[in-house]
Amino acid sequence: MTAVETLRALHHGPDLPLVLPGPWDAASAKVFADAGFPALATPSAGVAASLGYEDGQTPPEEMFAAVARIVRAVDIPVSADVEAGYGLSARELVGRLADVGAVGCNLEDSDHASGALRDPREQADWLAQVRAEAGDGLVINARIDTFLRGAEGEGAVEDAIRRGRLYAEAGADCVYPFLAPPPRLADIAAAVGIPVNVAVMPGGPSPRELGALGASRITFGPGLQRRAMAAVAEMAAGLRKELGR
Repeated sequence: MTAVETLRALHHGPDLPLVLPGPWDAASAKVFADAGFPALATPSAGVAASLGYEDGQTPPEEMFAAVARIVRAVDIPVSADVEAGYGLSARELVGRLADVGAVGCNLEDSDHASGALRDPREQADWLAQVRAEAGDGLVINARIDTFLRGAEGEGAVEDAIRRGRLYAEAGADCVYPFLAPPPRLADIAAAVGIPVNVAVMPGGPSPRELGALGASRITFGPGLQRRAMAAVAEMAAGLRKELGR
């Protein structure tokens, strides 16, 4: 199978949930690949931090260049978090992803200019344009930011399901209801009808537990990069202590 066929098949394979570590540079990508993970999913916040930017502030040229370095470092499929698409047309976005070798992408439904949720039908139309440009050559993970933007309760779950159904109809391979309550994952997955991506959160359920709750795909956001930097900070503090400073 091609890389994109492999990544798509992993969302439906026998070894669910599919766990996709989030590399932030070429070196971390190689570590995860050498450990035996079948695919990777870059986190925009983790890559941003590695490049010296705040989340959401990375120039697209630098983000795509970072993804290209990650793809070159490994021989397994890589999906790229490209936030809300950086204002690119569907054709430009699909072309940039193909140029750097990414075979999947995250696309979120937040409007970065206003910080608000996009109209779900407008977002679905956008996803349909991306699907039309990519054909079967891209695994699309459609992020749903209902919970991130502060919605709570049954209305928030219903909104996430409504958005998820629209995005599935538009051609998304997977939906990502970011910060959805773990006990409601099975309800969302059953109602939407395609795989559900869930991020592991500090103090939250483990990947195995999230899989049992209904997640088919597990990612980590910037969590792994932050854990690595915490280890570096501890190392730096130890060096300072050795120097007596």
